[in-house]
Amino acid sequence: MMRHSLLRSITANPWTSIHDALLGISVLCVAGLLAIEFDLFRFGEQLTAEERRISLAEAIALTVLLAICIAVFIYRRVQEQRVELARRAAVEDEMRELRDQAMRDPLTDLANRRAILGRLNELEEDGRTHAFFLLDLNDFKDVNDRFGHSAGDNVLQVVAERFKRVTRPSDLLARLGGDEFAILAYDVDRAAAEAVGMRFIATLANMIWVDGVGHEVGVSIGAVMIPNDGVAAPEILTNADVAMYRAKAAGQSALIFFRDSNDEAPASPHALG
Repeated sequence: MMRHSLLRSITANPWTSIHDALLGISVLCVAGLLAIEFDLFRFGEQLTAEERRISLAEAIALTVLLAICIAVFIYRRVQEQRVELARRAAVEDEMRELRDQAMRDPLTDLANRRAILGRLNELEEDGRTHAFFLLDLNDFKDVNDRFGHSAGDNVLQVVAERFKRVTRPSDLLARLGGDEFAILAYDVDRAAAEAVGMRFIATLANMIWVDGVGHEVGVSIGAVMIPNDGVAAPEILTNADVAMYRAKAAGQSALIFFRDSNDEAPASPHALG
């Protein structure tokens, strides 16, 4: 394992490895030149066999010196590998953060349209029953017109926080843009989906207070059962939009499930289609 890590480090940092190798070769060359300059090779030939013999202390010293050189080389390679791994981890964390930011709404910190489309595309081969809700706030335009977009943004943030409180941990809550939100509720039947939708209506029953001003904001919800009312993301969004506009016609907060685009039955307040 250490051998493979060392080889990877050398491959990843060839120039520093070459630098250390050249340094070692340079030291050997200098030693050789000094030996030639001072005629050490000839001097060695004049020594007796007993005098040429390396003592135990000399052998230990040379071994320690060689081990130090090898240890320094390995240490530098390991440090380079750690630096490289840390750099890669930092880059991966940065890319992960950028991908997360690309999937989130900056105003409410909810998932955005791209995130929910990605989740819907994953359901095509799921085989279970899920519910998708398209929510459009009622009378929100009046908030912007009368009190300005800053007040409108504050109202949206309060709405988002209320929606978060009633969203199941397993479900995905998103802001699609403007005053439109969406919820993808996993593994629910029609009765459970109705209960989910009604919780979002109930959470806006109380007035929203921003800077000392109360705002009455309702919500129109169009619901689609997956896969019964749609499988592909475009079909799900279209059918939810049809149901949402039928709920909008009620004039008050309402929940309408998609039936058929030609179904013109009137929607009633808080209706369960």
